[in-house]
Amino acid sequence: MTMNPQPAAGRPAARTREISADVAVIGGGVIGHGIAWEARQSGRSVVLIDDAPGTGASWAAAGMLAPVSELHYQEEQLLELMLHSSGLWPAFAAGLEARDTGGGATGTGYLTTSTLAVGADAADRRALADLRGVQRASGLTVEPLTVREARAREPLLSPGISCAFDIPADHQVDPRRLLALIAESLAESAVHERAAGLLWEDGRVSGVSLAGGGTVHAGETIVANGLGSAALGGLPTGLRLPLRPVYGDILRLRVPAYLQPLVTSTVRGMVHGIPVYIVPRQDGTVVIGATQREDALAAAGVEGTGTGPAAPAEAAVSAGGVYQLLRDAQVLVPAVAELELLEATARARPGTPDNAPLLGRVADARTGRDIGGLIIATGFFRHGVLLTPAAAAICRQLMDGNADPRWAPFRPDRFSRFPAPSATTVTIDPNKETA
Repeated sequence: MTMNPQPAAGRPAARTREISADVAVIGGGVIGHGIAWEARQSGRSVVLIDDAPGTGASWAAAGMLAPVSELHYQEEQLLELMLHSSGLWPAFAAGLEARDTGGGATGTGYLTTSTLAVGADAADRRALADLRGVQRASGLTVEPLTVREARAREPLLSPGISCAFDIPADHQVDPRRLLALIAESLAESAVHERAAGLLWEDGRVSGVSLAGGGTVHAGETIVANGLGSAALGGLPTGLRLPLRPVYGDILRLRVPAYLQPLVTSTVRGMVHGIPVYIVPRQDGTVVIGATQREDALAAAGVEGTGTGPAAPAEAAVSAGGVYQLLRDAQVLVPAVAELELLEATARARPGTPDNAPLLGRVADARTGRDIGGLIIATGFFRHGVLLTPAAAAICRQLMDGNADPRWAPFRPDRFSRFPAPSATTVTIDPNKETA
């Protein structure tokens, strides 16, 4: 079994060099890769900057595309964005797989099988029924199943579960395959260095300075390096990016041949009030997860290299978290006890005070006008994989000069005390003193 496995590091970049491109994307997670892909599709030249791409939260993600299941109380405002992105996923995945060159990556693992939500006891049944009421009030489809119907679809489900619901709109993708496929297509655009800060010229962001001494000049710079975003040098004066690391343990297990398939659908369970999920992969493995912690063990983890200065992307795996996941998964699917444990991984996801992303342009603190050349795309918390196509499309629209008012609530400067933004690009350099 591997603890906190790391993907292979990228090739080292040449030092003290200057690069020019239409778009510079800081951050090599699923969001950064998706944005870079979309920018390239628009005909723009792209540079993707990350010293260890794909090693952060995206490496650990289960890849559930679950706008219905992920609807939480008092987060209804996020639902429209999640549903919008879910609707973009079929074309996004198809576009990537159409460009598959056979160089190693084998598709995205995008599957449209529905999700089963199940409860272990009477209290879990009531909680899931209450949540179904909220989901149905939002126009979402969640259909109750009898235990017999659920077990006819998934024979290895425990006969002791208390309830089951079918969620046809919730799907999945394999984030590791997704990242590998996009990275393969962007291989010539990758700069395997850490971004040190933003460059400014004539009051707008003009690119990125690299920690190794080089520079990337770009007409648009997109900050998508997760928890490292707030520590990036040269951010606009007064901009507050209130990101916090929320850690999660996740397990990968191999299903022996005599038990395959363990499950054919993603199983999202509630076990004595605690969530757990089991996600099947096409390679005969399953992913089990759902722990969420902000504790001392997490804080003692190793600093990540791929998300920016002093960004705690990787954490120690919690023994209690591993125990909890295996215990609860076995309550729902007892055969989990017979699987081979391959990996136990912990990573930090970038959370915000309202659990919604920081996505869009940023206003100047003095004028309220949007600063040219800069887009922020971070703070996606639980929803990074699901929201990748939407984040990519929104960034493309902004670069085209089109701002969709639906997404204004997610502006990155909503936690900063700025004047109301206008559509005009500011021409004041925040890094220069004024009289």
